[in-house]
Amino acid sequence: MPKANVGGVSLYVEEAGQGTPLIFVHEFAGDCWSWQSQVRFFSRRYRTIVFNARGYPPSDVPLDPKAYSQQQAADDIKGVLDHLGIRKAHVCGLSMGGYATLHFGLSYPERALSLVVAGAGYGSDKQDTHRADSELVARRLEAEGMAAVADFYGRGPTRVQFMEKDPTGWQEFRDRLAAGSAPGHALTLRGVQMRRPSIYDLGERMATLEVPTLIMTGDEDEPCLEPGIYMKRKIMTSGLVVLPKAGHAINLEDPDLFNRAVLDFLTAVDAGRWPRRRADSMTGSAILPKTT
Repeated sequence: MPKANVGGVSLYVEEAGQGTPLIFVHEFAGDCWSWQSQVRFFSRRYRTIVFNARGYPPSDVPLDPKAYSQQQAADDIKGVLDHLGIRKAHVCGLSMGGYATLHFGLSYPERALSLVVAGAGYGSDKQDTHRADSELVARRLEAEGMAAVADFYGRGPTRVQFMEKDPTGWQEFRDRLAAGSAPGHALTLRGVQMRRPSIYDLGERMATLEVPTLIMTGDEDEPCLEPGIYMKRKIMTSGLVVLPKAGHAINLEDPDLFNRAVLDFLTAVDAGRWPRRRADSMTGSAILPKTT
């Protein structure tokens, strides 16, 4: 079983394809197999890499709460790339993985060819509520186990779109979530989800980011819409894609649209055709040019 040792924690890793490296980073309710539609598509063109985060078997589940943090999640991406001997890669993450991808770009911009930050920003608008909800879920995980939590978590207001569009795919998602590690998910909630900064707290750092970035969200992923627009305004090398009638798990809900948008972005980046935003596009007027 392929593993990468990152600071004494073993992370499960899979690879497919050849070419420029492209690594996918999964969400809280997913794992590396959540990216199968992307692996099948992108491995025709790229060296695709997926891995399970710490706390997600067959990766290790360290029981020390200090082993989990937002920065550690970014460091784990770097650790996997180091293990594979990869100097630079395209990095694509969803939700929790999108946060990790953003922090990877902020911490290690020299290691990123590009960033895809999808479905990121949950909890940014109402951090106190987010922390309280996360603690409630963590306690339910400890008291009731993964299956009980998967039943209600998978039916949340940003998941019902997936359930309606693709009941079979949603059932597979729910079953994989139910098979996860309750301690690992609880530790992740308390160490990463509850303690991570709001997207709005990262404005100054994002304004300095020069790595080509694609921000993606579903138009019915309410907690991530405004943070997505904020990221677009702060990251001068970013573009924004909003998928219609879509919730949170956009790579699972609409894999064709997701893959095409990401491929178009990567193709532009690889060709050197993803420019920084022009200053004269930010005049505040729809018709009058910027004056000096």
